[in-house]
Amino acid sequence: MSTNTKKLLVAGNWKMNNSLDEAVSLIQNINSTIDSNPDVLQKADFLICPSYVHLAPVAQIVDGGSVTLGAQDCSFDDNGAHTGDVSVQMLKDLGCEMVIVGHSERRHNCGEGSDVVAQKAMKAHKDGLIAIICVGETLEQRESGNAFSVVLEQLEVSIPKSATVENMVIAYEPVWAIGTGKVASSEDVKVMHETIAHYLKEKLDMGGAIRILYGGSVKPENANDLSCIEHVDGFLIGGASLKADSFVGIAQNI
Repeated sequence: MSTNTKKLLVAGNWKMNNSLDEAVSLIQNINSTIDSNPDVLQKADFLICPSYVHLAPVAQIVDGGSVTLGAQDCSFDDNGAHTGDVSVQMLKDLGCEMVIVGHSERRHNCGEGSDVVAQKAMKAHKDGLIAIICVGETLEQRESGNAFSVVLEQLEVSIPKSATVENMVIAYEPVWAIGTGKVASSEDVKVMHETIAHYLKEKLDMGGAIRILYGGSVKPENANDLSCIEHVDGFLIGGASLKADSFVGIAQNI
């Protein structure tokens, strides 16, 4: 999947959810929902990121269809003594085209800093995967007036020199809006996405063409309003991606 177009990207992060049967059923339902509403493919590209253990069976169903397969994380190394890690090449072997790096749950729950995120993104780039680099501030950081400096610092350190318009997507996820039901105001999203877009345009060749996704309690009911905001080029979706009607419904409502 190329990122040199501003066609919206609707990306589902399934996180640590679903049994094997549920994962297979979910992608089958997503496929059938898209097939029943083919016009949504004129509005958006679709990506799903299952857990590692479900990638292989889901890949068999995704193959040749309208949905792209991605992973929720990757290692910064090719192989070796990294218990529990999965390399980019392993993901590529299973049919993944994209990988999420730097999600707030990895940054905060696993202590991953932006330097590690950059290493993972660079490895993804080297092995031919598109990296979705996540950035976002906590509620404390926003209330203290540091939201923009936090996000800009994350961008500065997390984006490797290997980044191009073809191999990178940025996802802005205010940490306080992930899975909480809270959604940043339209003005909050507008100003932050403007800030990120300006940074990318200044720092990277053709940076203005890089997709910037918004994540944080996105659902069909608020997708249209959010998609109307300049520099919102799609969504990184958690809970709403676990049901086919809401996941595809987000694109339908754009």
